Amino acid sequence: MLKFLFMMSFMIPLCFMNNMFWMVQLMLFFFLFLFMNLSLSIMYFCNLSYMFSCDIISFGLIILSVWICSLMIMASENLFKMKFYINFFLFNVIFLLIMLYLTFSVMNLLLFYLFFEASLIPTLLLIVGWGYQPERIQAGMYLLFYTLFGSLPLLMGIIYIFDDINSMMIYFLKFFSMNLYLLYISMIFAFLVKMPMYFVHLWLPKAHVEAPASGSMILAGIMLKLGGYGLLRVMVFLQEINLKLNYIWVVISLVGGLYISMKCFCQVDMKSLIAYSSVAHMSMVIGGIMVMNYWGYIGSYILMISHGLCSSGMFCLANINYERLHSRSLYINKGMMNFMPSMSLWWFLLLSSNMAAPPSLNLLGEISLINSLVSWSNISMILLMMISFFSAGYSLYLYSYVQHGKYFQGLYSFYIGLSREYLLLILHWYPLNILILKVSFISIWF
Repeated sequence: MLKFLFMMSFMIPLCFMNNMFWMVQLMLFFFLFLFMNLSLSIMYFCNLSYMFSCDIISFGLIILSVWICSLMIMASENLFKMKFYINFFLFNVIFLLIMLYLTFSVMNLLLFYLFFEASLIPTLLLIVGWGYQPERIQAGMYLLFYTLFGSLPLLMGIIYIFDDINSMMIYFLKFFSMNLYLLYISMIFAFLVKMPMYFVHLWLPKAHVEAPASGSMILAGIMLKLGGYGLLRVMVFLQEINLKLNYIWVVISLVGGLYISMKCFCQVDMKSLIAYSSVAHMSMVIGGIMVMNYWGYIGSYILMISHGLCSSGMFCLANINYERLHSRSLYINKGMMNFMPSMSLWWFLLLSSNMAAPPSLNLLGEISLINSLVSWSNISMILLMMISFFSAGYSLYLYSYVQHGKYFQGLYSFYIGLSREYLLLILHWYPLNILILKVSFISIWF
């Protein structure tokens, strides 16, 4: 695992050389190719080196991180054309990728906390440095204070664990069961804010609306998954107490998911609508993890991967429209089918994946989560039914609003889709729909 860390570290000088914008992206794809050839043990952590290791959960999320980071560079060609601090932008992306890589592969809880928090800094720089509106400072503050407020108790919890069992290795913790209310709340609250759970979700739509395309992609694609990853790791030694308290989180997330789904219909900003739909999807993931059964674990992991690809692709589409019309408002982004007919196919494909249509990975994730939650309580069926129905509703609402209708009279002229943009969308959509063939790999491990 260290060799990959070194490879990424040595990519940093490339960022500061002239005319190396696409070279960095090429190197990331090469990195991905090497990483995918890693040999994995089905049962345990493997590829141990120093304090880094990899199991199936880490493997999938690291691949997703590298994939999204390479696509972020592809989506940001506008910065390259304008020469808008591109060297610093590339450095920011690589630094963020290194932090994410370390977060997912480190075995020590304290180091996990450190890198988990460190990934906030480059994200904040992306929003404040390359965002569009003056409100981006406020959005950055929201992001910072929500997540830092949630994660200070996590540090206290980690120190207590070390004091209690003299080890912070994630692998060893599975031999313990800690039945303490305060420890339980302090260990999971940071991850629930990061997911984000309903009630502590307000930072997410703000951050998304103000972030540039690349910022939105990394936020939706990876940052929300850090919360899910953390929960999957800490639930192993908090099983006993979670079985007493899980109904609280499941009820909050499902009712919140339903409320957020309805709130999606009130949005007039494309990015805001996509951001709220992320909250609705993540609420199902929280429910799946909290009910502590086989289907829930599989479903939450699969939905995290698929949502990362799908949501990121939808933010790319919103940005493609924004680059032409300079507005994210649904009132101005209308009748796009007249101007960009080929792009409306991609809108349809990604939005259909968002509403969990086959053969996307979202479908499998949602089926597993519905299975797990209904086996936990029959009453949850009503909420799940509503969330799934509204999920299709707001996806169709967004599609019909953007593609159909009378286009805005103030439009003058703009260019249709570029091959780079179509490639970008294919690279989001293709893995999302092809990975369903390889799901046995995940389910064997769990």
